[in-house]
Amino acid sequence: MSDTQTSPAGVQWSSQFAFLMAAIGAAVGLGNLWRFPFQAGQNGGSAFVFVYLVCVFLIAAPILIAEVAVGRNRHLSAVGSPAALARSLGKTQLWGAIGFIGVFASFLVLTTYSVIAGQIMAFSLMGFMGEFADRAPDAALSLYAGPGWTIFWFSLFLLMNIIVVARDLRRGIERMVTILMPIFFILIVGLAFYALTIGDAGAAFSYLFSPRFGELSPQVVLAAMGQAFYSLAVGAGAMITYGAFLDRKENIAASAGFIAGADTLVALTAGLMIFPVVFAFSLDPAAGMGLIFNALPNVFAGMPAGAFIGGVFFFLAFIAALTSSVSMLFVNTVLAGEWLGWGRAAASWIIGGAAWAIGVVGVFVSGMDHTIDFLAGSVFLPLSALLCAVFVGWVVPRAIMRDELHNAGDGLFSLWRFLVRWLCPVGVATILTFGIVAEFAG
Repeated sequence: MSDTQTSPAGVQWSSQFAFLMAAIGAAVGLGNLWRFPFQAGQNGGSAFVFVYLVCVFLIAAPILIAEVAVGRNRHLSAVGSPAALARSLGKTQLWGAIGFIGVFASFLVLTTYSVIAGQIMAFSLMGFMGEFADRAPDAALSLYAGPGWTIFWFSLFLLMNIIVVARDLRRGIERMVTILMPIFFILIVGLAFYALTIGDAGAAFSYLFSPRFGELSPQVVLAAMGQAFYSLAVGAGAMITYGAFLDRKENIAASAGFIAGADTLVALTAGLMIFPVVFAFSLDPAAGMGLIFNALPNVFAGMPAGAFIGGVFFFLAFIAALTSSVSMLFVNTVLAGEWLGWGRAAASWIIGGAAWAIGVVGVFVSGMDHTIDFLAGSVFLPLSALLCAVFVGWVVPRAIMRDELHNAGDGLFSLWRFLVRWLCPVGVATILTFGIVAEFAG
């Protein structure tokens, strides 16, 4: 039984708060700070938000619950937990592919995500140094000009990941997230308040929250479904792995609801942090990451306390990037320890070194980042989540999942089981199919 087993390292999260901060940190990433607000504004405002919320709680959150439950049931890696659970049921261990696909996707994303995060680190430092004020429009910033600086900041960011993950669970990831995530929440609320005060709050609220249901279309609904799916980090192996360290007394369903709610609030708050400034300074709200790295530095230079605000803004993005990326490296090191017997420190350095080598190649090879993004984001992540929904909904007996979700009421459990058996597979299969079609059609 699951309550007689130990986690992969023989330790558990010290508290539910630590687990929640780690899980929210894995879910909240750079996409929350720019992709969600722009998607909402361009696709019907609050109409998009409504569809997104429905998809979060009816598709993404049920799979999140399933992943955490599988991890806690077996207390092994993202591959070992589903494989061992299947073996105990007399089924094929190939169900471990659920985790293998997700862990491999996390590794691929880490190689390109860390390059962007390195740029964010550089921009935060340059903001505090006041360099934005000396920048000509569209000119390169001195600490991020050319591949040499790109590799330097990318290497520094990846080194931070390795150092954190190389330590044990409580002294590494847990200590980091319990310090950084509260700081993140304080900063994003403070920056949103500042932006609403000095910027065009009315235009921002209208852009994000005015209900424009006439703009809803099948494409917009699919965009909301995709954003909801990617926003909670399902399919990446992180939630199975984090669940393996979770105490049996913790309420998985309640935790999943809290994670989904916090992730959504961060995305909405990010919109209120960015768009008042965007509209006040007549920027293009559809510019995405280009707006963050090209337009906003110039805006910060002309704002009251702009150097400080610019530095804080990019430091906020750095926290979001770091708490997400450590989960990507962590799931790989736990698997390496289980399969190869590597210690946590050795696994962190070896896997981190491999990610660094691929990332450096990507700096010089045009289009490599897009290929990795497509394979990981549009193929591997939804495929892993789809397999998990099928496995938990149709292979694992009801009694085992009822035991894992013992804190949930009968009605809530029955609803969850219906969703994970029927709606979730259809929804994720749709995201997977249209993601592949859109790539080749485009």
